[in-house]
Amino acid sequence: MNKLRLIIAREYMSIVGRKSFIFMTLGMPLLFLLIMAVPVGLAYLNDKGSDTQQIAVIDETGRYAAALHSDDMYSFVAIKGDTVTNAREFYNKANGSLDAIIIIPRNVDSTGVVNIFSEGTITPALVSTIRNAITDTIESAHLAEMGIPNIQQMIDNAHVDVDVRSIKWSEEGEQESSTAASMGLGFMLSLIIYMFVLMYGAMIMNSVIEEKTNRIVEVVVSSCRPFQLMLGKIIGVGLVGLTQMAIWIVLLAVVGMVAGSALGIGNVSPEAVSPEALAKAQDLGAMQVIMNQVMSINYLPIICYFLLYFIGGYLLYSSLFAGLGSAVDQPSDSSQFTTPVILIMLIAFYAGMVCMENPTGPTAVWCSIIPFTSPVVMMVRLPFDVPTWQLMLSLALLFSTALAITWLAARIYRRGILHYGQKASFKDLFKWIK
Repeated sequence: MNKLRLIIAREYMSIVGRKSFIFMTLGMPLLFLLIMAVPVGLAYLNDKGSDTQQIAVIDETGRYAAALHSDDMYSFVAIKGDTVTNAREFYNKANGSLDAIIIIPRNVDSTGVVNIFSEGTITPALVSTIRNAITDTIESAHLAEMGIPNIQQMIDNAHVDVDVRSIKWSEEGEQESSTAASMGLGFMLSLIIYMFVLMYGAMIMNSVIEEKTNRIVEVVVSSCRPFQLMLGKIIGVGLVGLTQMAIWIVLLAVVGMVAGSALGIGNVSPEAVSPEALAKAQDLGAMQVIMNQVMSINYLPIICYFLLYFIGGYLLYSSLFAGLGSAVDQPSDSSQFTTPVILIMLIAFYAGMVCMENPTGPTAVWCSIIPFTSPVVMMVRLPFDVPTWQLMLSLALLFSTALAITWLAARIYRRGILHYGQKASFKDLFKWIK
């Protein structure tokens, strides 16, 4: 046990003591915010920073060209012409000043087909703009042909936008929750587990290959068992991950409390669903309503289960990376072994994304019980109150499988750690396991 503690302490301190660890621990939250902000910023720049496209419109009906209104992205200009041949000639005479020509045929009322001609590929945004404008105009024309007075006004008055509010019954009473906030939390937790397991697993593998290449491992295994060395690496690097997550949880709690105090947001009370409370919530502003919905989630059990699934998933995959890393001499040779493991993790991640729409469906339930996918998929389901028996069964299978994989990886590790020269194959791995 003393040797194991020394190995764990060495692996832990060798990573925590680096400046890169401090930088990543403090910089990773900013990186996550940047990852979420960059697509929004790029979309804004894409809309505002692009040149206005010149679009000519040939309306053979003479009724629908006015429905296409120019904006910052598109400038629609109605021209005379009634055939595709005329449109082609007009496009060629423009000498590149036109981006596309729209032809609204005479039978558009019955067919609903509008043609766009261009030498380049038509963008989805332009197609959507034309479809929406022409569809609304044709529908209004059809309603007017019915001859019913004020029918459009009657339809507009009958239109209602339904706002669906999610109310949870609990022992404390009724609480308003947010499905979008739960989905966002599940996605974030599954992404963290996916990234951390992959990152720290690769870190263990690189450490094993480096020590094996430098022949340091020959000195180390002379004073301790190979299983102790492998287990020490796994536990030491795992503690680094838990330390990093603990720091993030504290930072997140501090930021949440500061933000809540600044906005004057307290706990969501049982009276939050009363008409008076709902009317007051509308006056608080959109940001306060969102914060109330986010704070309505019970984070304590989610964090506890998150740590358990992180430990189980990390133990399962890191032992695979350690065992497979011991079978190669160079990092360039590791791809033949790591590719199947990475593919399994990718399948788990994509399964989690698929299950976000229906976290209680059969696919989500089975993928959250299968040990190789449960660490990621269960994170998507956690904010939606998973039954206790499913959690217990999933955790039992995960940790039992992780221990079995660790035992198998140890048998590979003790043979492969001193295997040099000849490149190992999957057949060799099976021999070492036996």
